Amino acid sequence: QYFPSMVKAYNNQTFNYWFRALHDRACSVFEFTLPDNWQGPIQDFFYYCLLRFGYVGIMDLPEYGLSFQPGTLKGYNIYYQPTGFLIANPLLKDHEYTIGEDCEILKLSPDYMGIYDIIGHYAEQIAALDSALNSSILNSHISFILGGRNKAATESLKKIMDKYYRGEPAIYYDTKLNMDRTDKEDPFMLMERSNIKNSFLAPDQLEALNTLLNNFDKEIGIPTTPYQKAERLTAYESESQMIDATARTVTWKKTIDTSLDIINAHFGTDIKCEFRYIPDEDPDRMLQNEEGGDNNVD
Repeated sequence: QYFPSMVKAYNNQTFNYWFRALHDRACSVFEFTLPDNWQGPIQDFFYYCLLRFGYVGIMDLPEYGLSFQPGTLKGYNIYYQPTGFLIANPLLKDHEYTIGEDCEILKLSPDYMGIYDIIGHYAEQIAALDSALNSSILNSHISFILGGRNKAATESLKKIMDKYYRGEPAIYYDTKLNMDRTDKEDPFMLMERSNIKNSFLAPDQLEALNTLLNNFDKEIGIPTTPYQKAERLTAYESESQMIDATARTVTWKKTIDTSLDIINAHFGTDIKCEFRYIPDEDPDRMLQNEEGGDNNVD
């Protein structure tokens, strides 16, 4: 555990909301061309398994045809790569498969990991910032704290504030209240809230929220512009940000393409995967472009 146990970061609706929002954002990066019998809800389950577990097993089942399943890797070869795949689906007769013989693995990243750790990391930070933003908005409310010396004065204050919030142009009260006292204290008292503007941190927090969303987008391969961007970005700066935003997705695409080459050759399929935000240019060539010009940022 990397955070103190006192912090309750996950068991709340705000975290769940942002986790779902970031999950849907991550799904937009991938565009798979899948077999016809994997469309609709099955495709949704395919994305869920690939993003959460990082890999799925592909096999040709007599009763279902070409299928995919989440499961567990088993064994290793001389290069410490898995040799078997175990599934626990009660509707299937066979639960153990041999990779390269009756099963192949489609994996997202070289280490067989999904991206739920990325989604959870940013959902936790954004959820914490979200609650702080709510507190800042509430603390910025301008409220009057009024006190009356006796019950009559307090009731008069309530009626005065009712008329005030109704927007009446003039408010009247009995001046006898000013004389109805047995000591030198005033019948009314106002406790002022000073420096309300200093406690309104929402603009800074909204800026931090956009920064976190931009950082998440860069992690999963969505090109983004910094929240406080320069008025003119040079070609080098713009292209550097593009490379930064697509660094991980380039690795994911190479890993997926390598897996799909093996799967398509084994089962005679034509499964493809495109990443919507990877530029057409060669990333290694992008930094060689010259700076300047009016078309620095497209």
